[in-house]
Amino acid sequence: MFKKYLAMLFCVASVFALNACSSDADQTALVEDGSAVDVGLDADGALTVGDPNAQETFNGPAELKENNTIYFAYNSENIQDQYLGVMQSHAQYLKSNPDARLIIEGHTDERGTPEYNIALGERRARSVARYMQNLGVDVNQLSIVSYGEEKPAVDGHNEAAWSKNRRAVLNY
Repeated sequence: MFKKYLAMLFCVASVFALNACSSDADQTALVEDGSAVDVGLDADGALTVGDPNAQETFNGPAELKENNTIYFAYNSENIQDQYLGVMQSHAQYLKSNPDARLIIEGHTDERGTPEYNIALGERRARSVARYMQNLGVDVNQLSIVSYGEEKPAVDGHNEAAWSKNRRAVLNY
């Protein structure tokens, strides 16, 4: 477990180092299927994978926009069973609309270092993306971005606030 965490932290640090050494151009990285995706930092300094600006307006049914948040347990990227239906609805929409693009935003609560929270937010977003791919969604329809603790849904320093901030948000 520690080695896996250390490897993940090294990967995230490498992305930041590559980006810091580059000019204004983003970097690319190879993903599991061998294809290249863009990796960089957005205007807020959040780690991005894929093109988070691929499609800026929501073009799906209203019920998808109303049910677009998956919450996570503390320090976990495991998807809870109660959110499988939400993701299945989004996956069905994406499979039926191959031109639609989904941005999966990973968020954390304020506990932990900023570096750790960026990595955890990315793991949460990747967990949702992997589940969508397992449901048949084309990888080219998915982008992820990790905001870590930088964009809380609820302000506060207690479990009620933290539980609303540990999330992945699905945006088209």
